[in-house]
Amino acid sequence: MSAPMAGLTRGPVAKLRSMGGSRLEKLCLGLLVLFVLVAVFAPWLSPQDPTYGELGTGLVGPGADHWLGTDQGGHDTFSALVEGSRTSLVGPLLVVLVSTVAGIAIGLFSAWRGGWADTVIGRLLDVVFAFPALLVAILAVAVFGKGMTAPVIAMSVAYMPYTARLVRGLAMQEQARPYIAAYRVQGHSALYVAVRRLLPNIGPTVLAQSTVNFGYALLDLAALSFLGLGVQAPTPDWGAMINQSQAAVLRGQPLSAVVPAVAVVVVVVAFNIVGENVGDRLAGRKT
Repeated sequence: MSAPMAGLTRGPVAKLRSMGGSRLEKLCLGLLVLFVLVAVFAPWLSPQDPTYGELGTGLVGPGADHWLGTDQGGHDTFSALVEGSRTSLVGPLLVVLVSTVAGIAIGLFSAWRGGWADTVIGRLLDVVFAFPALLVAILAVAVFGKGMTAPVIAMSVAYMPYTARLVRGLAMQEQARPYIAAYRVQGHSALYVAVRRLLPNIGPTVLAQSTVNFGYALLDLAALSFLGLGVQAPTPDWGAMINQSQAAVLRGQPLSAVVPAVAVVVVVVAFNIVGENVGDRLAGRKT
């Protein structure tokens, strides 16, 4: 999976957003709220235990007992989809939170100190930037074992340079503005000016970049689970569901693979559209 570009991504998502305006944004926001509610109330919404497979019920089509059918192991697809929303959304959220906080701190420090510190940090970011997040996650799994913890930590490190570079560039521009010099003349500390005055001005753009990172992180973690290196059975996960449903696709019952794949695409697109609109609005730009 390719990594996000530093800065806002203006591709197919931006075209879709411009076509639909506020209606598209409201639709995407509604879908995101729905997915979040499903993840929060998953234990109460799942009609069956997604980790329990009944013998003789593998690859059953949709029906009253199994709304979306079952996979080859007899697990209820709908229940696995609902429960899998937790791991599929929490993992990327942790990656974005950790990488954004670390990136902001490093970017602000680099821009504020300048000189040799800025040069050294820039070279270190270039080194980290050279490794795709998915490759770093695979290396972490090879060293520390399969699961969620190692990939999330590794991808947080891999995604950090995108935010750090963006924050550094924005901070360098803001430092040239008169209000920064005014606060310095008034005797305010560098930490106060950077955190309390400069950061709020660049926050909307950083927020928009974080939404792009979230989409890529979700795709990377889903790909990792698809390869069998991420979330392990019996814990449900959208990427793992796609992998486990290959036999169902070959037998003409693709729902158990198509449904989680569609969920991944819908969440990524909706999150990017809503996030970019919110970022533009906070920045005072017209969408």
